[in-house]
Amino acid sequence: MDLYEHQARQLFAEHGVLVPKAEVTDSPAEARDIARRLGGRAVVKAQVRTGGRGRAGGIRLAEDPAAAERAARDILGTDIGGHRVRTVMVAEPVAIESEFYVSYVLDRAAGGFLAIASAEGGTEIEEVAAARPEAVARVPVDPVEGVTEDKAAEIVRAAGLPPRTAGVLERLWRVLTREDALLVEVNPLVRTARGQLVALDGKVTLDDNALFRHVRWSDRQAPREDPLEAAAAARGLNYVRLEGEVGVIGNGAGLVMSTLDVVAGSGARPADFLDIGGGASARVMADGLSVVLSDPGVRSVLVNVFGGITACDAVADGIVRALDAVRPTKPIVVRLDGNNAARGRAVLDGRAHPLVHQAATMDDAARLAARLAHIS
Repeated sequence: MDLYEHQARQLFAEHGVLVPKAEVTDSPAEARDIARRLGGRAVVKAQVRTGGRGRAGGIRLAEDPAAAERAARDILGTDIGGHRVRTVMVAEPVAIESEFYVSYVLDRAAGGFLAIASAEGGTEIEEVAAARPEAVARVPVDPVEGVTEDKAAEIVRAAGLPPRTAGVLERLWRVLTREDALLVEVNPLVRTARGQLVALDGKVTLDDNALFRHVRWSDRQAPREDPLEAAAAARGLNYVRLEGEVGVIGNGAGLVMSTLDVVAGSGARPADFLDIGGGASARVMADGLSVVLSDPGVRSVLVNVFGGITACDAVADGIVRALDAVRPTKPIVVRLDGNNAARGRAVLDGRAHPLVHQAATMDDAARLAARLAHIS
């Protein structure tokens, strides 16, 4: 699970990494009060689980409390990368002397972790990595040995970071290991005009298998979450709500991502990402269809399944169950292929629901779903 920036910064502070003072609110008026408590000037930052906030206007420098209130009012409720902004963080500004990038990420292929660091941090780090890969150091970390004093010094040398950064690297490693994280990223880690090393922004991804140890970060504890995403999470579904009109359900993240692209190429916008998984049961299919059909913005649904571990007849059975439970008023396009595909198509033909349509290929299914969304 990805944490919000303010949650990541809280973890950093708990493990001894310096962060600017900040508070979180969903009220423009309260943003004004927070800025006043912070001394007047403040940075107002959208709290969403995605990047690109600065370019989307989700980060504003406010010169006084009144400007902080205006910034919060402008940012709250906007859409950034398909994520609705429900809260903002109001933080004290920092006088930046230089910016760095540091992170730890799970390297599944190598069976360990990878430290990634650069002396050139900031919003353009992706461009730096693409144009000058030698400016970004990648240092393998043995998960048993961890980031010792010597390993931290090795990372510092490889990336050309200030020597004092080694202590921050050791503390960030503690965040990774003690909080069951798969990713810990600070971009930028800044050296202030007073010589302090401060985590100005942060990202932390927790291992979902360890969330029982981190209940405070659970989506179920966050009432401001999108209600459909919360309902999907309660059912164990991998669902992300988007701002489109064609609901998308598939089995396997790669297939779902491809389906989103094909829907967009057919002249429609995907309304969600929903992966029912490689071994999803009929019950999971029914739950997923129920969640997608509950979205008032959805005007048609595309179910794209390639049968492997998940047999297509089980998927078809799940769709039939959902039809009985939900009684849909929106058209559903189904494309089944692979394991037991013919049997699955027969199950749907046997039900002969007027709102359920079948298509032979993914392209045909996407075009039909887009057309139905535009006329429904």
